[in-house]
Amino acid sequence: MTETAPTYILTAHCRSVLGTVDVVTRFLYEHQCYITEIQSFDDSEEEHFFIRVEFRNDGANARSIGLLREAFSEDAARFDMHWDIHDASTRPKVVMMVSRDDHCLSDLLYRYRTGHLNIEIPAIISNHPDIKHLAEWHGIPFYYLPVDVTTKTMQEQQVLDLLQQYRADLVVLARYMQVLSPELCAKLNGRAINIHHSLLPGFKGAKPYHQAWEKGVKLVGATAHYVTEHLDEGPIICQQVEAVDHSYTPKRLIERGQDTERLTLARAVRLHCEHRIFLHRNKTVIFEGS
Repeated sequence: MTETAPTYILTAHCRSVLGTVDVVTRFLYEHQCYITEIQSFDDSEEEHFFIRVEFRNDGANARSIGLLREAFSEDAARFDMHWDIHDASTRPKVVMMVSRDDHCLSDLLYRYRTGHLNIEIPAIISNHPDIKHLAEWHGIPFYYLPVDVTTKTMQEQQVLDLLQQYRADLVVLARYMQVLSPELCAKLNGRAINIHHSLLPGFKGAKPYHQAWEKGVKLVGATAHYVTEHLDEGPIICQQVEAVDHSYTPKRLIERGQDTERLTLARAVRLHCEHRIFLHRNKTVIFEGS
């Protein structure tokens, strides 16, 4: 086996029936593929099975990803599997959308620049011009698309045109403070991630951290989820909470909350781009890995 052999990721889900693990592992064995990571889950309540396998195709009869897909399709059809095989070396194209707060964007750009996130960022879209300098410093095209009630339809069409132009695999709302229309949410189904605070109890409207401070909250947190037309109610990818106490000022609460948002969003983007998330109904099945 060679270190330079291509690494692929097989993801599949289907009804819970006998032989689901065997059909995947036997196929890989017969095609001389070496499994480096395997995770599976059987949802007994929904009677649905999920599996994710990373493997190297480095035998004497190594096949291309196209031939592997063609070969597995017959086996998968017997189980009515929804499946795909991905090339782990392919960097997904992730378009960022942001308003004025740049803490999440700055963190993702750092991880992208240093290689900690295996992605491409072909464009940054904003409804404000404030972070244009940040995009320029990274050499990433920046698109300032202002929006209001009268221009929302036109602006969202411009967004869609850019996503098509750059062949975006994923859209990240890195503190993009605009509600997307139901039509745009439908077109981005399963490939748009949002981040927002998760203060306990919840505080909506202006200055949520100031509201939280006034109530003496003891936890701040963040939630990353897929975007749906129901505001902040899409399938949850990951959440994180941090303890705070009476000594926190509103400023310190905001700083702690923004730190949590950064980490939670970065984790969600990594999970999605490593094909570790299965969307099933309004829930997610996630294989974290190492």
